[in-house]
Amino acid sequence: MSTLITTDTRFLNHDPGPGHPERPARLASLLSLLDKALPAGARVTPARPASDADIAAVHDQAYLAELRALAGQRVALDPDTFMSPGSYDAAVLAAGAAVGAVEDVWRGQAENAFALVRPPGHHAEQAQAMGFCLFNNAAIAAQAARRLGARRVMIVDWDVHHGNGTQHLFERRSDVLFASCHQFPFYPGTGAPDEVGLGDGAGFTVNCGLPAGLGDADYGAVFNDLFVPAGLSFKPDLVIVSAGFDAHARDPLAEMNVTERGFAAMCTAVKQLAEECCSGKLVLLLEGGYDLDALVGSVRACLEVLAGRREEFPAGAGSKSVAALRATQDALRRVGRGGDFP
Repeated sequence: MSTLITTDTRFLNHDPGPGHPERPARLASLLSLLDKALPAGARVTPARPASDADIAAVHDQAYLAELRALAGQRVALDPDTFMSPGSYDAAVLAAGAAVGAVEDVWRGQAENAFALVRPPGHHAEQAQAMGFCLFNNAAIAAQAARRLGARRVMIVDWDVHHGNGTQHLFERRSDVLFASCHQFPFYPGTGAPDEVGLGDGAGFTVNCGLPAGLGDADYGAVFNDLFVPAGLSFKPDLVIVSAGFDAHARDPLAEMNVTERGFAAMCTAVKQLAEECCSGKLVLLLEGGYDLDALVGSVRACLEVLAGRREEFPAGAGSKSVAALRATQDALRRVGRGGDFP
């Protein structure tokens, strides 16, 4: 068994323009990492495009047609989100990489996987591009897992920005548990602790909004005290991570103080959760992370964890901030059922 890394040079063809933080250099730096420091036990495979059916399982057909009609053009979809001539094909490939990673892990062709893709996806709504995102890769991957036979899927989102699109796509469902820790209040303005799901999905959305300035031990408290117990109770058949690295202390778009070691600890926590619940079936999907050195170091740390070459655990309880403990306790209280899932 091995760790699968799926990526592709065609992701470099998505170019939002000069000065944009979600730039091709992000992926180029990760491709360079794979050339120089591929962990033992990991292998790289090319991505394949998503089918229209894969994408339409999440997004409106009219929205898919709208973006397809813009293929080959340079256009602004909103003040932050741009398409270049290669963007549509890159977005379809990113969604396909997410689906392919899920398929390979589900079928036992890899123990776990990391899809190094761009554009990112977790802000994309059912019929709207947003926050650098065109298609919602995590949601498309979760739907693929359900199609393959997974009864329950857990999506953990540790990007510093709340995954509004992913939450909205699943907030009325009980087959997908969405758990997010993010800077709050912050872009995109969603992710308050009282957003816990609607209707049949009430209690299956877990939001832990964190104040700026928190670090490794604080995120460790969120995972140890909130996400891992919720996951153990939910018993997913597959775990998907929206793995953004913009909570890093050096990231220019946020105000957190997480280090490479903190991301390795989060990855260790979800890997152990997946081993406990679903024979290790775990898929990470790249979201944000805009300081190149921080991105490379954090991705390397997570790949080492996935490949079984590293384990990290958060610092002891005494180093956790009061703010993190309060946020975790508030999220637990808001979910309402104490983390127990039928």
